[in-house]
Amino acid sequence: MAKFILNFELLFFITLFALTPTLIKASEGDTYNFSWLDPDKEVYVLQNRKFRKSEKIYANIGAGLTTSGAFVSSKNIQGRIGYFFKEEYGVEFLYSANSGTENETAKSVRNEGSSGSVPFRRIVDNYYGAMFMWSPFYSKINTFNSVIYVDWLFGLGYASLTETNNRDEFINGATSAVPTQETHGGLMWQAAMKFYINESFDIRLNLATVHYKAQKAAVNSTEEAWNTNYDLAVSLGYSF
Repeated sequence: MAKFILNFELLFFITLFALTPTLIKASEGDTYNFSWLDPDKEVYVLQNRKFRKSEKIYANIGAGLTTSGAFVSSKNIQGRIGYFFKEEYGVEFLYSANSGTENETAKSVRNEGSSGSVPFRRIVDNYYGAMFMWSPFYSKINTFNSVIYVDWLFGLGYASLTETNNRDEFINGATSAVPTQETHGGLMWQAAMKFYINESFDIRLNLATVHYKAQKAAVNSTEEAWNTNYDLAVSLGYSF
């Protein structure tokens, strides 16, 4: 009896391993029928990339907000152009025009007419740079009447950033001091989600970050410190 059970278990596992490749095999062309899901009655398996990036040029234009800087409220308009030479790898060039002003927090710190406190702030004017792009993840979102295709994008590269600060006012306390404009080189990275509308158009949610070194706001000091600019933006893209 024990021998029969042993032989039965051995046969079971042999059969299971023999059928496993057939059970798990799913090519990009395979579909499943779900009559309740979409008008075409077809849902592609996860491996299928309905929209491709490989060997395509793309361009995006969009706008957003700067989320860094305690004393500054800033907006941005961004344009980017890129090319994916493979589905997972590409390059991208980015230009961002920023416009910022002192916010209510800065105005309250100033407290003019009393202690005369001066908040030190940097207002980013613009930056541009190039990044190596990596797109390792691909996903689908089921909304019960359609499927939204999404690519996850990550970029790493170099940027040149121009900012205007009030170092002279901060050090000397003179409200008539001329703002100082400086340009810095820095590390740029970004994370994005690309939502496909169709083969040509997409909507992209993007976080662009620039880390740069700049002189500290201190009397007779030439020491530099790291600063970071975070920009959130939503853009419309077109792939050629």
